Amino acid sequence: MTANPHAHEHVLLQMLRIREFENRVQSLFSDGLVKGSTHLANGQEAVAVGMAFALHPGDPVLCTYRGHHHTIARGLPLESAFAEILGRATGCCGGKGGSMHLTDKSLALMGSYAIIGSHIPIAVGAAWASTLTHDGAVTCCIFGDGTTTIGSFHEALNLAAVWRLPIVFICENNLYSEYTAIGDVVPIEHPAADRAGAYGLDRIVIDGNDVEAVKEAVSLARERASAGRGPSLIEALTYRHGGHSRADPGDYRPREEVELWLSRDPISKYADRHEVSTQRLEQLGAEARDEVDRALRKALAAPAPAAEALLSNVWSEESS
Repeated sequence: MTANPHAHEHVLLQMLRIREFENRVQSLFSDGLVKGSTHLANGQEAVAVGMAFALHPGDPVLCTYRGHHHTIARGLPLESAFAEILGRATGCCGGKGGSMHLTDKSLALMGSYAIIGSHIPIAVGAAWASTLTHDGAVTCCIFGDGTTTIGSFHEALNLAAVWRLPIVFICENNLYSEYTAIGDVVPIEHPAADRAGAYGLDRIVIDGNDVEAVKEAVSLARERASAGRGPSLIEALTYRHGGHSRADPGDYRPREEVELWLSRDPISKYADRHEVSTQRLEQLGAEARDEVDRALRKALAAPAPAAEALLSNVWSEESS
């Protein structure tokens, strides 16, 4: 990723950290400690990590309810993420947002959104704000393949192209819109990239399980946006190892398909490419588990939000 000879281990550690975090969230949900739903991204770590390496610190990022991997890759502390998902006062949103609404303005994490496609026009607004303030930021908006059938996707993409806004759209195509194969509801092979031409954009399809391919594509798109040449739409092909949410076993997917994509695991793929030994990979995995364990212990020890917190962050106090 960089000239640093140890950079590949940093990349691996970040993906392993995310994988272990997601595994722990699933255990917490099974133990009844997580209220509401959870949507894990095991198998999709390369999209988040590659994107995070390509963006600049002040670039706004907006993602979906399946967004733990993006928020962690962007720098959200594990303890803060755990505490939010567990409904604790030390969470990034004070324990009031939960799994589907991880937000931290200080990291330019402008929210995870539970309503399909709702954040895409908001991301366009953030990009428009950058053109007005000349802050040099490039917004990054992540969504799933099913979102490409939502009207807001097309409306926002059209406006971003017309106004040549500094924004990068990334479709994480994991082949399923909740429980339905995207190929059963969309008459084209690539639901995002095959529509790019309608808005004057290039057709970009990448291997979303290749962290270096993601970094390169997002870097080029960011450079284009920063130079005033408008948005890009990237379709990253990936796969979630588990079901859509909570206790979904994902057994509607063909076994052969699951096995094929498990063999393309982004962590082992990257480790093999950089000739990281099995022993070293296990050591990095242990390091990630220890870090996750420490963060979880602190989050579990944190208090619940105070009763008066119910009335905070309901409206803008600054406007009163």
